[in-house]
Amino acid sequence: MMTMKMVMVSYSMTGNNDALAANIAAELGIERVRITEPKVRTSARIALDMLFNRTPKVCPAVKTADGYDPILFVGPVWMGHVAAPLRANLKHLRGGPSRYAFISISGGADGPNPSLVRDLTKMTGRAPAALIDLHIADLLPSDPKPTRQDTQGYHLRNQDVKGLTNIILKRLREAKVVEDNGSERIHSPDADNGRGSFC
Repeated sequence: MMTMKMVMVSYSMTGNNDALAANIAAELGIERVRITEPKVRTSARIALDMLFNRTPKVCPAVKTADGYDPILFVGPVWMGHVAAPLRANLKHLRGGPSRYAFISISGGADGPNPSLVRDLTKMTGRAPAALIDLHIADLLPSDPKPTRQDTQGYHLRNQDVKGLTNIILKRLREAKVVEDNGSERIHSPDADNGRGSFC
């Protein structure tokens, strides 16, 4: 049995990262904390948050993941950067001992997100133990090349979630974020549904 007390902190706007986070948490048997916002998230708010580097108010409280190691963050990438609703929780890691990994499924129509490691390191004070940046564009036919409209309107199917989860778990094991001993599944009452609160 794993000796590490692992937790997942996830945010999703379209539901794609939520579906992925739920499946990963269930496979690992860990608790999942779902980040929510008191205000409706719009495209305009996304642009403003990213432009002015704003950290929006979220629920539950940032200290929810204290005492866990490692912490798995799952959420989208907006305009090449970590989605704003995850910023408060990532910044809270600065100076603390917890290792963390960042996992994302985003559009990818514009290519890779080379600023992610720098973005995460700036917020937390250290690089992630693992960075897994997956793209919806890679799930679509390459000819014609997927557009933003194609990727934004795509919702992960069950087979997508299962396939992506397998890739993620493999990479987490390779990075030694989770143990590769076949015993990482631990019963947790909140593992499948996610814990969160309404603002």
